[in-house]
Amino acid sequence: MNAVNFSDLKANLSELRPVHPVGRIEAISAGVIIVSGLKDHACIGDCVRLLSRGQTERSGEIVQIRRDGTSVVLPDDRLEGLAAGCRVVLTKKPSIAPHKSWIGRMIDANGRAIDGKPLFQGAIRRDLQAPAPLAAKRQPLGTRLNTGLAAFDTLLPLVKGQRMGIFAGSGVGKSSLLADFARGVSADVVVIALVGERGREVRHFVEETLGAPGMKRAVVVAATSDQSPLMRRRCAWTAMALAEHFRDLGQSVLFLADSVTRFAEAHREIATAAGEAPVLRGFPASTTPLITGLCERAGPGVAGSGHITGIFSVLVAGSDMDEPISDILRGVLDGHVVLDRSIAERGRFPAVELLRSISRSLPAAATPEENGLIAEVRKALGIYAKNEMMLSAGLYTYGSDPSIDHAAKLWPEIEDFLAKRHDQDVMYSFAQLKLALRRANNSNGVGGG
Repeated sequence: MNAVNFSDLKANLSELRPVHPVGRIEAISAGVIIVSGLKDHACIGDCVRLLSRGQTERSGEIVQIRRDGTSVVLPDDRLEGLAAGCRVVLTKKPSIAPHKSWIGRMIDANGRAIDGKPLFQGAIRRDLQAPAPLAAKRQPLGTRLNTGLAAFDTLLPLVKGQRMGIFAGSGVGKSSLLADFARGVSADVVVIALVGERGREVRHFVEETLGAPGMKRAVVVAATSDQSPLMRRRCAWTAMALAEHFRDLGQSVLFLADSVTRFAEAHREIATAAGEAPVLRGFPASTTPLITGLCERAGPGVAGSGHITGIFSVLVAGSDMDEPISDILRGVLDGHVVLDRSIAERGRFPAVELLRSISRSLPAAATPEENGLIAEVRKALGIYAKNEMMLSAGLYTYGSDPSIDHAAKLWPEIEDFLAKRHDQDVMYSFAQLKLALRRANNSNGVGGG
């Protein structure tokens, strides 16, 4: 166990406030609470404690301040037991005080332990919605990272400080891919945000999918699907604030968010309660700055600090890559990976649709020779995809077109290569790719099918 530092304890005690402004509940309507008496103190985003007549304490957040001075509070829990006249205690904006002992732990969106063990607080409190580092002072993207996945070591490289999106429907292997990254990507610390996940799946992800080796360097921040939209939205912010803490210590951080879609859906519920109109296929206009603000906080830090390599997942319904969340995220990230259901159904994992995926770290992240290999594979797979139906139906005669012949021979080798996992470095993956291309070029007849 990490030793308790006296300066950390002193900083924790200094956070205690003996006096808090107090208001009263004026009305409760449509799932929100109207509070009076906080006009001179309340700000948007401040937290409150709601004291029911049975003295049961609940929490909430101020989401709107009206012209008459009343505040609109969205509760974190059910409304039962609350009534007009009940006291409302104004606290402060949510924040966390990370500590190195949090590594290997599971916490909630408020920075409290959810694994049944004590959680020590650090000396410095961090705002959950800190601004991104100044663009002009940021470091450039770093070196290529080992991932343990052949596809991402070669054709879709991930570099230190890059922000990548994973776009997938349900049940296509998204969570398993994130766990592969958590275990295999080179990083000092891994911060994982499980936003709106099912309670059973949180434990399964930690104990089975991620496992003990993955948790040794990870912090999991979870807000389950039954929790309030405030907690679900706050989960992503808390995880990012935690990643920023380790980045500012000079460490290389891998940030995994699952998923941005549920983060945006939680924000939609809150914005609707605050009176904002839905304009983007049901999402409010504030969804765009919400998502871009979260993503911009990831990436390289300023000189002297570390990097946050961010991987953000998106739940794509019906393979609609143009729905609002996907469209917003694609525009702000440094690459996107599309997982295809038809590929998963034929048993190849990760089910990456290479032709629809791209890493914007290329061509800088690879040597001229490696870029040549990547271009050859992409060209061949594009030709194969264009002629796949004809090849599968047996309507193509070998020798009619050399480019189709080459693509058909290459396809099964690449399919096998894209599923490979290993514990070697990037150079090993490229050696395996060259070997696959050599085998394809030396084979006879048309492959595919």
